[in-house]
This record gives sequence, C-alpha cells and structure tokens, in this order.
Amino acid sequence: MIGVDEARARLFAAAPRMPAEAVPLAAASGRVLAEPIVARRSQPPFDASAMDGYAARAAELAVGGLALVGESAAGRRYGAPMAPGEAVRIFTGAPVPEGADTVLIQEDAEIRDGRLFATEAMGPGRHIRPAGLDFRQGETLLGAGTRLAPRHVALAGAAGYGTLQVARRPRVALLATGDELVPPGTEPGPDGIIASTTPAIAALIERAGGTAVDLGIAPDRREAIAERARAGLEAADVLVTLGGASVGDHDLVQPALGDLGIALDFWKVAVRPGKPLMFAARPLILGLPGNPVSGLVCTLVFLLPMVEAMQGVARPGPELEEGILGGSLDANGPRRDHVRARIEAGRLVPFKIQDSSMLAVLAQADALIVRMPEAPPSREGDACQYIAL
Repeated sequence: MIGVDEARARLFAAAPRMPAEAVPLAAASGRVLAEPIVARRSQPPFDASAMDGYAARAAELAVGGLALVGESAAGRRYGAPMAPGEAVRIFTGAPVPEGADTVLIQEDAEIRDGRLFATEAMGPGRHIRPAGLDFRQGETLLGAGTRLAPRHVALAGAAGYGTLQVARRPRVALLATGDELVPPGTEPGPDGIIASTTPAIAALIERAGGTAVDLGIAPDRREAIAERARAGLEAADVLVTLGGASVGDHDLVQPALGDLGIALDFWKVAVRPGKPLMFAARPLILGLPGNPVSGLVCTLVFLLPMVEAMQGVARPGPELEEGILGGSLDANGPRRDHVRARIEAGRLVPFKIQDSSMLAVLAQADALIVRMPEAPPSREGDACQYIAL
C-alpha cells in the first residue's frame, strides 16, 4: 500500500490541465479562472459622493452662505468647475464637481434665501469616496486558479469584464460494475442492490466543476466491462469505475483494463474506508471501491481533488479543519482513517458504528474526523482534524 499523500501526489501529477474557454459573466460562477483578472478601469472611476447633500469647499462653509449653482446626480455630473462661493446639490454615487473638497450632508444643511449654510462644522474630504478607493486600473484582483463565487463575478463585472477565461469542465465518465446492481428507481430482485452512489458521485463531480457522464452498469463479465471502459475513455477526460476493484473472483475491473492494454500505477492505498483504490495515469482511470461509504469517502479525498487539479485550482481540497473531540477514539492502525461524526455543542462526536456499507450514518454525519496512521488513543476534549461535510 501507498500513503494517502503519495497517492494524491500521483493523481495530481497525472491530471491533464483543461484548456481555457470564454464564458459570459453570468455563467462564470463556480468555474475556475484560467487567467488572472486585471482591472480594466478604476473603481470608482471618479471622486464620488458617499451621501446625499451638497458639494462645497470646507473652508467656505465655515465662513458663510454659498450660492447653489446646479446639481450632480449619479450618471449625470455637474459639468463645470465650481467657482469660489458656489455649491452644488449632490446625490449618493454622483461625481464630485471640480473645486469641491467636501460633501455637506443634507441633515447638516440649511437653505436660506437660496443660499447654503452649514449647521455643523465640516472638514475637507468628508463623505467623498476618492477615485480608485476600491481598486485601480491595472491592479490584479483575482489570480488564475480561483474558483469563482458570485462575489468574484461581481468584482469582475465592476472591473470591466463581460466574459471570463475559465478552465473547461473536466468530463468524468462513471461506470458501475456488478451483476447485483440495478439503477435507482428500479425494483431489485431478491439478491439485488440499488446503485445509489453513482448519482451521489455525479453530483459531487458537478459541484467540483466537472461534468459527469453516466455509463450505466456493466455486468460482471470482462468483455462487457472492457467495452464500456473503452467507450468511457473515448467520451471523457477521466474514467471512474465503481466497484470490482478488489481481488475476488468477481472483481473483474483490473483484468478488463488489462485486456485493453492498460497497466495500473497502484491499486492499494492506506486509507479507511477505501483501501482497494485503483489508478492508471495513461489513460487516466480511477477505480473506486464498491462499498458506498468507501466510494464516497474516496471521492472526497481523491477524485474531487483531481478534478480540481485538472481545472488549475492551486490548492485542491479537502481542507482539514481543526476541532475538539466530543468522544473517545481507540488507537488507529496503519491506514489514515475517516471517522463519521456529528457536531454537538461545537465538538465532534464519532458515531459508534463505522461500517463502510452504512449510508444512513454518513447521511447523518456533519464531518469526517481524520486520524493519521498509528495515531494513539484520543479522549474527549482532545484536539482533532476533520473534513466538513
């Protein structure tokens, strides 16, 4: 067996980088930037009023009344320089007229005989957002490899972008194997099992920025698995098999790939749940365990980070967070363990049963407590690391 970190490093090294493509700003959320966003304009592009009020010179407000000569509104500026003794009615977001150095808010203003008087002392620079306060033209705002959230999309739009260069979505083909499997929504026979992890893994791939291609279920026949695998490799950037990854008489994925001339780089990883994890670099294939929890945990730890790396994400997940145990744990063995836990009163409480076939426990879990190989026993109140679900 190889360790989790080594397995992830090999996956990242083999993962091809997706080419860039242009997408409209409205479709960019969730995608990964292929090029940095460099501001094409300054924001704000001019000195702007932060309040409704009057643009004036602070020194003149302190002396006496000023003549009101016009108005500056958002999208419609006062076009002339202000002469001494003048003031301009101004509204939030409007350009500050040339010559003004402060904005007197309307609550502190009094108009008598058409002239402006300040009822409160006012210094220069008040209630003015200077040009470039948010960002300046030429400033790098977001780096390549950033996964775009809606707030990033707003920033890109303000910086002058209508389209963005993002990494193409990796196409991930999913092939479940096993005579016992039937699709969700199908009534299984007395010995049948519903292939429930395929839609879950597909949803996780889509959330990570990939496109899932469901190849259906292959029966336990080498030629059938090989035929579906060949089709998946032609249709996608990476083939993911579900089940058949061990060494039993009915675990036929490895022999079927061998029939296609494909050699594995590794097929055992020191991880729990999950140990029988197969990987080939050329062509790119990841074989996940058939037990549902094992398959989903390996998706989180190996498959999704590889999908992120294919898009150029700088630090593929999952992020290990720091927490406090709400229960005790026995000493760990030679594999990195992922213990399903719920969060109660800010502490991580492990479930008593951790069988890799039990989806109900995973569905109730808030996190996976990560325990390194050969970790000593832990008690309630000890520090721990976890992956948030």
